[in-house]
Amino acid sequence: MDIADLLGPGQVVAKLKATSKKQALQNLARRAAEITGQSEDAIFKALDKREKLGTTGVGNGIAIPHGKLPNLDRIYGVFARLEHPIDFDAIDERPVDLIFLLLAPEASGADHLKALARASRLLRDKSACEKLRGTDDSEALYALLVDTTASWAA
Repeated sequence: MDIADLLGPGQVVAKLKATSKKQALQNLARRAAEITGQSEDAIFKALDKREKLGTTGVGNGIAIPHGKLPNLDRIYGVFARLEHPIDFDAIDERPVDLIFLLLAPEASGADHLKALARASRLLRDKSACEKLRGTDDSEALYALLVDTTASWAA
């Protein structure tokens, strides 16, 4: 599974404005609703439900919030670089500035896990994250995410 399978050019936000975890998730749910055709409220509730199980702030300024929805036809992603880092209850207690949101159909099973693994593998690469943090242009972020995926895929 490639990042391009999860993200399209309109699914990258270069300067997401948020002052809290809740606001970031609400803003991402709004963007995801536009992309998926699903209800913004249903998306936010799925993300919030998952966050209540434990934080998706994985450390090093990265969060990978995710949820499952009954009416999705495939896995969708939204990538955001926050305008300013925020507290996300991350496991290392550091603020988050890179978020890769994933939404999957309820019955996605292994594909959902593959998508999470793919996003995680990408964002564990310090060089990749430095490049992502080095631009505030959506098109450049998208190009970095998809064009260099092969070199980050190891």
